Amino acid sequence: MKKALITGITGQDGSYLAELLLGKGYEVWGLIRRSSSFNTGRIEHLYQDPHEPDVRLHLLYGDLSDGSNLASIVNTVQPDEVYNLGAQSHVRVSFDQPIYTANVDALGTLRLLEAVRHAGCSPRFYQASSSEMYGKVLEVPQTEKTPFYPRSPYGCAKVFGFWQTLNYREAYGILAWNGILFNHGSPRRGETFVSRKITRAATRIKLGLQDKLYLGNLEAKRDWGFAGDYVRAMWLMMQQDEPDDYVIATGEAHSVREFLDEAFNHLDLDWHDFVEIDPRYFRPTEVDLLVGDSSKAREKLGWEPKVTFKELAHMMVDSDVELARKERSAAESADSEPRQAKVSPHE
Repeated sequence: MKKALITGITGQDGSYLAELLLGKGYEVWGLIRRSSSFNTGRIEHLYQDPHEPDVRLHLLYGDLSDGSNLASIVNTVQPDEVYNLGAQSHVRVSFDQPIYTANVDALGTLRLLEAVRHAGCSPRFYQASSSEMYGKVLEVPQTEKTPFYPRSPYGCAKVFGFWQTLNYREAYGILAWNGILFNHGSPRRGETFVSRKITRAATRIKLGLQDKLYLGNLEAKRDWGFAGDYVRAMWLMMQQDEPDDYVIATGEAHSVREFLDEAFNHLDLDWHDFVEIDPRYFRPTEVDLLVGDSSKAREKLGWEPKVTFKELAHMMVDSDVELARKERSAAESADSEPRQAKVSPHE
């Protein structure tokens, strides 16, 4: 039975990847940060009965900022494959927390590579690289050969991780892949990311739970795919004989405005009636257009996206409608409960 170690297992991509690997018979070990509250909602459906002998999903406390702990975990698990998906992954937030972003996304990757290099095993290594590395794009569409021009602390950190991964491949013979993934969403996308922010707000507006949606640049164009399709590409990379770098993208660019159209139209709403522009959501340095050419992945990996842009938007809206209905039902139940009379402690 193959063993895989996933950093960022509680995130969108980590949850889909864990689901995929468990379905393929893997034993999956996931790294989670210690917190005073649980953050495992995206993977709760993957837990098996702890009394059953075949429990193949294991969670370990760890952090990409702690190199010695990472080394201990890799040595303990002895994985066949390591997927580094953990990161401070919000581009806008990286401008507010650039040092933290670099520590986790850049140096965290280096710490994990060092842990793999000195481990008593020879795992394959996957680095979650990002289309944000292209930033102020120097050619359209972007390929594996397009020069990087990052426009955010997040993009800069990811460039560092990319080159370190390639360097460890060439200097130490580590079987290490870079997956340059373009934007991808799902119903499990975090609510602060623009695609999910839109679908969450649209459904709450439809059910009378929210009045307005505040956004930044509506003209920014992105290459949006489905996270479930993209984790399949990660796994396909790791099954190849020779490590390499691959762009994973749909090849289509759509603006934030177009995403608004799809989401609100699916609910028979006109987004112009509800959306307002808030300058706080503009980036100090904007990335106007990202669109990837995944020809290499399609040819060498046999990969192609299955979910279209429209299907993705509708999938996310349909999921968030159910969430909004539950939210409204809970609010109505709370309003219908009898109020407790306040009693003075002296009475």
